[in-house]
Amino acid sequence: MAETIYFPRRLILAGAMISGVLLALAVHMLGARFGLDLGGLWRSGSDEFIPAGAAIAWWLIATVGFCGGYFTGTLMQSAASGQIPQRMRQFLIAVGVLLLAGAGQAASAPSPIPTTSGVLAGLAALCLGATMAFCGALFALRKA
Repeated sequence: MAETIYFPRRLILAGAMISGVLLALAVHMLGARFGLDLGGLWRSGSDEFIPAGAAIAWWLIATVGFCGGYFTGTLMQSAASGQIPQRMRQFLIAVGVLLLAGAGQAASAPSPIPTTSGVLAGLAALCLGATMAFCGALFALRKA
């Protein structure tokens, strides 16, 4: 019977956090392309208290950051012990590459968001994604 290999928890936590942050930033860039931007929070010209697009973007980035950190932490922990089939690993790699390629393509086009608002929205998405990815990865590692 094959011996189970354990990787350091900090290595799995760091990898899961990085993956969760990248997925959250990718969703932020794709969402901004479709009008769901956090930059609506800093616009003073709107009559609404908080624009619906900004609220949806906030929850979407938080959810993707948490789920990305959680699922990556779980997958990295089971992959270290050799429990993930080769086809599933290849599928997950392909989905991650396609998502990040789509975000890169969306980020290369001119931004519809004003510069200051876009920088603040990017920093807010980065901080939110990092916090939620850390929570998701820590939750996945505590569960196991």
